[in-house]
Amino acid sequence: MNPKISVLLGTKAEMIKVAPVIKELENRGVPFRFIETGQHGAYLNELREEFQIREPDVRLGKEKDVDNFFEAFKWFGGLISILANRKRVREQIFSTSSGICLIHGDTPSTLIGALLAKRAGFQIAHLESGLRSKSFLHPFPEELIRVAVMKLSDVLFAPGEKEVSNLVALKVKGRIEKTTTNTGIESLEENIQEVERASGPVVATLHRVENLHNKKRLEGFLKFLERIAQKGQKVLFVVHQPTQEILNKQGVVEEIEEKGIKMVPLMPYKEFIKKLTSAPYVITDGGSIQEETAHLGVPCLLWRGKTERQNGLGENVVISNYDEKTSEAFLNDLENYRTGIRREHLNPSSQVVDVLSEMMKKV
Repeated sequence: MNPKISVLLGTKAEMIKVAPVIKELENRGVPFRFIETGQHGAYLNELREEFQIREPDVRLGKEKDVDNFFEAFKWFGGLISILANRKRVREQIFSTSSGICLIHGDTPSTLIGALLAKRAGFQIAHLESGLRSKSFLHPFPEELIRVAVMKLSDVLFAPGEKEVSNLVALKVKGRIEKTTTNTGIESLEENIQEVERASGPVVATLHRVENLHNKKRLEGFLKFLERIAQKGQKVLFVVHQPTQEILNKQGVVEEIEEKGIKMVPLMPYKEFIKKLTSAPYVITDGGSIQEETAHLGVPCLLWRGKTERQNGLGENVVISNYDEKTSEAFLNDLENYRTGIRREHLNPSSQVVDVLSEMMKKV
């Protein structure tokens, strides 16, 4: 008998946040079909091994990362073309004519998953639902994808009260299920290691479209890192592949490293969490890292104008709004932004699987 539950994902962040649900399904002996879109095809191999997740039943893309606009357009177009043949979607992707497809977040893979599921006649379960910036341009295209997917979804797993209220305001037709927290926190708590606090380098990341393709914001970020390094503070700039390509194109990599900023590629999840935990502070534009630093109690300067997440705001997370005075004030008051590590030991993946199991009986 073919599984009635399908789990579809395609990015690094999705793997990290969906892994606890996959493990919960496996622990309960619930059969499921595992589908990868190929958006981060190469890097997911490493994450699967690190999280001890089995090989996918279906891999829609090649084992390489989609890192630039041309590759993304080609990849997305190829997957959209599959929608033309409903029989192919059902038989080759989902292996059955009805079921539930679990998708996560707000990436192109999320949208692809929702469209494929609808085409196959599947119900859609949306994990980490209800996040809203309420601006379709910031972040782009994430906000557009979120709204479209939330409108299409049959059950929406919201990680907090704010997210629930956003879904109510959006007047979604699907069933809203509030979880105790984001499933990514389960992965984080499993990988927190005992390290000396504030003993490592400052950790910096930048990868969002609205920052990489805005010269003023990108230059402001690099100049801020330079000022930190000039004060004698070690800076570890963890570079995503799209960021690396932009910096290479601008010919500034050598200059960045000469300023005392150490550039390194993405690293294994457990190693990265160790770096975050020991950082005196973090500078990032990543929503997932905002959540992680909030849980770890590490001061975090968010290189954005707004955020759809509530984690850490008013405590250890400060939105820079690309303002120099705000950023400098953050540096001058770091200890007031350091909080304790939270040890919540919540299990939202169990809630998610409870609902999926209930739905499965009615499919």
